[in-house]
Amino acid sequence: MMMNTEWYRIFLHASETLNMTKAAQRLNMTQPSVSYAIKQLEDALGVKLFHRLSKGIVLTEEGHALYDQVRQVFDKLDYAERYMKQLGQLNEGRLRIGANGAIIRDYIVPLLDIFRSQYPNIRVQVSQQKTGQILEQLQQGLLDLGYVYLPVKDAEIQIVDTFVSPYGVVAGKPFATLAKTPLSAAQLAELPLLMLSQGSATRSYIEAWFQSQGVEAAADFELNSLDMLAEFAERGYGAAILPRAFVASKIDEGALLELSMEVPLPDRHVGVAVRKHSSLSLAAEAFLNIQSSRPH
Repeated sequence: MMMNTEWYRIFLHASETLNMTKAAQRLNMTQPSVSYAIKQLEDALGVKLFHRLSKGIVLTEEGHALYDQVRQVFDKLDYAERYMKQLGQLNEGRLRIGANGAIIRDYIVPLLDIFRSQYPNIRVQVSQQKTGQILEQLQQGLLDLGYVYLPVKDAEIQIVDTFVSPYGVVAGKPFATLAKTPLSAAQLAELPLLMLSQGSATRSYIEAWFQSQGVEAAADFELNSLDMLAEFAERGYGAAILPRAFVASKIDEGALLELSMEVPLPDRHVGVAVRKHSSLSLAAEAFLNIQSSRPH
């Protein structure tokens, strides 16, 4: 049964003042309007809510029971209104991001530092996952933003921004002589190769690059993280194909050497993915605004 919520608001004030005139003054209404609304509520509920006395009104037993319930409801509504205002001012809320390790470390973390300084009360949740897992969690509404390698073929996903992630071939000091002249893909394939495990988008990208030049490459070391690839490359166990931003500091220090290729690896494009036909949270919009203001 649907009833006018204004009746309940009037009932609440009448219950707290125990005087129709005072309730009307609080509500900026006339006393007859307050009395009429109470009568309408009583008729709709089929109970008497007040005893009318010469000097005011008193709640009936049914009126007391209704007041307890209505007070709780309006307290919850007041809280919800205050909470919505806090969300609108980005003093409450959360931001959920999914990406792989390299994108998190080299791209997302610097943006998060800015975001957290501007919106310290927003709860940030970051999960390190593969592209397929990120897309699945976006579809389920478990992430707000997903950073994935392109292209993405998913009718439920929309790409709202993109940026470029250059890749290069690196090796440790034992391979220093190879850094003097460009290598062919076939020459690189003859070296011990350090790769991510099968099934990752990065592994597929590397294999496709070799295959485009008629070369089948096999991994000597199959590892599960870029950090491990970089460490084994630095220790001289072989060559690894990694994001340049990920190993830039190691190259600058001389711990890793970048090997020049006759056919450079193509840049990888990263997309910011969201679930199609869904509204972004205010926190996600704020994060994207920070991202758009930074050079890609």
